[in-house]
Amino acid sequence: MKTFSVICALSITILGSSWVAGQTPRGNPQAGQGIYEQQCLRCHGPKLDGNGPDGQYLIVRPANLQSQISRAKTDWELLITISNGVLFSPMHGFRGKLTDQQMLDVLSYIRTMAPFDAVS
Repeated sequence: MKTFSVICALSITILGSSWVAGQTPRGNPQAGQGIYEQQCLRCHGPKLDGNGPDGQYLIVRPANLQSQISRAKTDWELLITISNGVLFSPMHGFRGKLTDQQMLDVLSYIRTMAPFDAVS
């Protein structure tokens, strides 16, 4: 029984730590800020709240990256959105326009401004 408890505790520790490590962006937030300002700010706004100067003209409003819903998304979910875009919305994908490192830099900047916050 004691061995089972040790195995369970070890498994929880390993799985929990890998999940947290998976939420640490590997990009440069300073470089990401410049890319964000060039590519994302017009729709998502300087505060990442979806209130950019072009956002008001879009039928499908830009995501508020400061919202609880956006902050609860994993880094992987956000990276897939940056890379592939969102179907039936003005959010186009940046795969081919930005390098993988540039997309990680943007993700790192977003996480600096709107940290991951899992919904309880």
